[in-house]
Amino acid sequence: MRRPLRIANASGFYGDRFDAMREMLTGGPLDVLTGDYLAELTMLILGRDRLKDPRLGYAKTFLRQLEECLGLAHERGVRIVTNAGGLNPAGLAEEVRELAAKLGLPTRVAHVEGDSLPPRPGGLTAHAYLGGTGITACLAAGADVVVTGRVTDAALVTGPAAWWHGWGPEEYDALAGAVVAGHVLECGTQATGGNYAFFRDHDIRRPGFPLAEIHSDGTSVISKHPGTGGVVDVGTVTAQLLYETGGARYAGPDVTARLDTVRPAADGPDRVRITGVRGEEPPPTLKVGLCRIGGWRNEVVFVLTGLDIEAKAELVRAQVEDSFDRTKSRPADIRWELARTDHPDAATEETSSALLRLVVRDPEPDAVGRTVSGAAIELALGSYPGFHVTAPPGKGAPYGVFEAEYIDAGEVAHVAVLPDGARESLPRPVRTRVLEDVGEPVPPAPLPDGPTRRAPLGLVAGARSGDKGGDANVGVWVTSDDAWRWLVHELTVQRFQELISESRQLRVVRHVLPNLRALNFTVHGLLGEGVAAQARFDPQAKALGEWLRSRHLDIPEVLL
Repeated sequence: MRRPLRIANASGFYGDRFDAMREMLTGGPLDVLTGDYLAELTMLILGRDRLKDPRLGYAKTFLRQLEECLGLAHERGVRIVTNAGGLNPAGLAEEVRELAAKLGLPTRVAHVEGDSLPPRPGGLTAHAYLGGTGITACLAAGADVVVTGRVTDAALVTGPAAWWHGWGPEEYDALAGAVVAGHVLECGTQATGGNYAFFRDHDIRRPGFPLAEIHSDGTSVISKHPGTGGVVDVGTVTAQLLYETGGARYAGPDVTARLDTVRPAADGPDRVRITGVRGEEPPPTLKVGLCRIGGWRNEVVFVLTGLDIEAKAELVRAQVEDSFDRTKSRPADIRWELARTDHPDAATEETSSALLRLVVRDPEPDAVGRTVSGAAIELALGSYPGFHVTAPPGKGAPYGVFEAEYIDAGEVAHVAVLPDGARESLPRPVRTRVLEDVGEPVPPAPLPDGPTRRAPLGLVAGARSGDKGGDANVGVWVTSDDAWRWLVHELTVQRFQELISESRQLRVVRHVLPNLRALNFTVHGLLGEGVAAQARFDPQAKALGEWLRSRHLDIPEVLL
């Protein structure tokens, strides 16, 4: 048995804090440093980059960070594992080799291939989500830097953990424990107080990045370097465990982790121990992310100030719609949204103003270009009093669509390209299991009757929300058994749909996770064609959980 693997994260997305890599390398001892740069939107961005220059397609930020930090990693013996390769892991690996040579460092570089699939007709990119076995093979061959393309976010941790501890492909509980630790680390400072419902309880002005100590049995401790900002506690870890997940079975290419077995517990200041994680065989299929250009998009935001806000909005909407009707290129999709940001008797003009947002989409650029700018700007002297817009409308821009499909894992050639150039093909899992719905466990008895008070849900519950393609996920958790007994009976799908009006005509699925005292809701179709399509005011549903927490319910006074 080896000592625990100390593995950390230095990036949760393409554009995260630039100096995080240096902070993590200098802040304390590490064995492996990971960086997650890919998201659904990022793949589209990288796809457009590569259309302009076939040599691109990777996260350029990583290379700039490495220029400052590769020497530090070498001095401290820290391996670096990243998915910054995006659409071109071989290209980024070669750039890293050239950088190491320029710096005079004997860095051994490997990369993982096989995720890239032929684009579908009319598509831009198609990539399978690979597991961590390719990373394991690269590290076992002596790689100091491992570059991947599209792997699951947790694979950046499961691959190194399997290498470090020598786990076999069927040590499901240990692998599942690493998946859970990887899921906590993958979004960086979201595990250390960032985007946290109870942020007022802590100083999170500059939260440190998280690290995990992963033991040989798959149990882990989530922590951060001493002296860094933010906080690691059961709440921050629970929030991240619920982020962009669904039911009890969290499926991946290497293992299916049972989220209903996860038990986080305090293990000292800024330390949370995760135990009890059970794993099962992975599914026989791999998820494939598909990106394509969906059409063209434009928007105009009209500022409405002072009195008669509703009437002003009705007037300008009627005028713009009439202009569209008189053209031969009326946009195919037209959406209006009035945000009442105005206050009565306001002390400033800005706080006296509301925003009316017009968003248009169409397969053709002309329908969202001059058609829209003309309809909006030509009203400048002939519409509501105080007419102005936040910015002149432009020509419109292309928007992307993310879709997912599933293919047999045997159709994907998962290959590790080792430091010496040798190519190692990774086998598909021998045993697989088709996912089944675990079903809702029997809830605890409800709280006995007592006085209630109308109050925001957020006084007793935390939440975190996010996107998965066109679906939104909202995780809600509480911190006491009594609050859990109330929450599980009160926050049903019906009550959720009453509170979140947008979800009333959509399919909402509730999952119950008693060990976390949490409920997880999936709202199917809330985000339309995904984040890149920007169909919604909050296109990634990042604030959906905070909206839910602001809604009022009859809450037992004993909980308040």
